Amino acid sequence: MKVVIVGAGEVGYNIASRLALENKNVIVVDSDADAVKRVSENIDVQSLIGSGSSPAVLKEAGIKEAEILLAVTDSDEINLVACLVADIISPATIKLARVRNGDFDSYHDNFRGKSPHIDRIINPEIEVIKTIERLMSVPGAVDVGEFADGRVKFVGIRIDKDARLAGASLSDLPSIIGKQRTLIAAIVREEQLIIPGGSDRLMAGDLVYFISEKDKLADTLEAFDKRTQPLQRVFIVGGGRIGFRLAKLLEEKSVHTKIIEKDPDRCRELAEHLNKVIVLHGDGSDQNLLIEENIQDMDVVVTLTHDEETNILVSLLAKRLGAKNTITRISKFSYFPLMSTIGIEQVVSPRLSAINTILQHIRRGKVLSAISIKGEQAEVLEAIALETSDIVGKPLMKVSFPKGAILIGIIRGEEIIIPSGKSVIEPDDRVIIFAKKQAISKIEKILTVKLEFF
Repeated sequence: MKVVIVGAGEVGYNIASRLALENKNVIVVDSDADAVKRVSENIDVQSLIGSGSSPAVLKEAGIKEAEILLAVTDSDEINLVACLVADIISPATIKLARVRNGDFDSYHDNFRGKSPHIDRIINPEIEVIKTIERLMSVPGAVDVGEFADGRVKFVGIRIDKDARLAGASLSDLPSIIGKQRTLIAAIVREEQLIIPGGSDRLMAGDLVYFISEKDKLADTLEAFDKRTQPLQRVFIVGGGRIGFRLAKLLEEKSVHTKIIEKDPDRCRELAEHLNKVIVLHGDGSDQNLLIEENIQDMDVVVTLTHDEETNILVSLLAKRLGAKNTITRISKFSYFPLMSTIGIEQVVSPRLSAINTILQHIRRGKVLSAISIKGEQAEVLEAIALETSDIVGKPLMKVSFPKGAILIGIIRGEEIIIPSGKSVIEPDDRVIIFAKKQAISKIEKILTVKLEFF
């Protein structure tokens, strides 16, 4: 597979890095020489200095031979023009574009059905709102993914020191939690990701990833001594585009919401477009103001300013003042490993949300969704099992899964199956696979060798 990536910023760099590990043929194009130098010095891919919207540059990059074009610069206009030019030069190339301006939201279908025939437009702001919404649905969870149209949840939670499962081996779980069967896909301990076996134990402080049916999630969380509760009060710090989108969503769901913003002009704009949300003019890092606004009564405090240091500071302050949960927007990927160390668990990134969306469209086979977890050490894939796939038609105990990968769920019609060694995958089943990044290319091969786009 050849992939042309226009844009060597954080999104382009991280996607190129991921694809390079999977031995895909990648070329990165950017007009910023320093950004291109960073790519060429750190990733085993080709790179080219030039504008991705230039026909000559795209031809030099080999767009005619490329199966996929990813236009992910920080400029919506360059991304759109790059797709337009690619559509003229190589109509068969699948095109994905990052477009952040909300003015284009209602035109996504037009761009798909008409020139430049963009197969998927990805708005990082919309994707990060979806991520925030999922985290809010499971209070206290570090990661939450959804599969099978939301019927299956993939959840990551911390094991508290006084939890009844702390110290228990996986083989002992049935006797401790009873009939509620839980499949634990992975354990992260001291930044090391482990795909556990029956003899492995859960330890206090572990980040544990498990799969659960949506209607059984409350019972599963109960087994980990976690409680679900309805979302009633949310406090948003930062009234930019993401803050506004989130406030609008919560307003539609009748969640009591407050949003605080420093810029008085922006406050007036927010007040004009939000009917039930309380708009506050002020500094979200002002401790006295947070106390006045009863921050301790908030179910969730979401920090969404453009300054990640401010977001971190306000989240820590809100937790110290008694807020039940915080969700913190981070841009720099290098910050992610530090967050749990300082007590911040729920972290979101528009860039990472965009990367997750892009990944599902560049995977071979009928991949319906893909989620990166734990600093991109692994992915969870939802795919359709094709009749030609090696995993179909025989018990799982006889399927040779790559090292570092595990099948964690089968969806057959309305039935959701937690697999065992005797389970047999049938054609057209949806399968959910957890895999370390080193195993992704092998997982693609056992799913199918045919490229499909969804």
